[in-house]
Amino acid sequence: MVPTPQDGIPTVPYAGAARSAFRKGTVRNPSYARDMSEPTELTVRPFSAAPDEVEALLGALNRNRRTFAWKTGGLDTDAMRRTLGPSTMTLGGLVKHLALVEDHYFTHQLLGRDYPAEWAPMADDDDWDWTSAADDRPEDLRRLWLEAVARSDAAVEQALADGGFDRLLAQSDWSETPNLRRVLVDLIEEYARHTGHADLIRESIDGLVGEDAPQ
Repeated sequence: MVPTPQDGIPTVPYAGAARSAFRKGTVRNPSYARDMSEPTELTVRPFSAAPDEVEALLGALNRNRRTFAWKTGGLDTDAMRRTLGPSTMTLGGLVKHLALVEDHYFTHQLLGRDYPAEWAPMADDDDWDWTSAADDRPEDLRRLWLEAVARSDAAVEQALADGGFDRLLAQSDWSETPNLRRVLVDLIEEYARHTGHADLIRESIDGLVGEDAPQ
């Protein structure tokens, strides 16, 4: 909850120094994690206070991806299989699911290409991305996701050079074919929702909290 003047909490420091301090992140139980002050593998994209459309959409997506990478990184196999409360969701499942979502939106739908071979089991099991992650090593899940992100970035750059944000998907099951702009907004929303899930699971594992990934 964002504090208001009625709460007796000044709003400006929250948006400034206090918020910056919170974003650095802390780990209360470091036994599981490496030094989580390390930057993630993803390069930081420009994301200024007054961006144009390209910088706004790609910057927001990059920020969400990097935060997700931070929340799901540096853990062992047991931690990647942990659940919280009644949910069956795991960090490993989240990583594998978002790798699939990346390939679905950009490799398959935007460019019209076949899914990469690693997704073949999805033909027989709609939940395979979630359930099979328990059998994967953390480093393999990370590699799977990073490779999917790299394919997505290449696909987006290709589309921006050939039609820009108005370029329509090569194939879609929507009643009206969406364009690249709409798909990017949907993916930002997908990462925001699942990073919230990862936030809660990760804090329950080692107490890691914070808003932005280290740079």
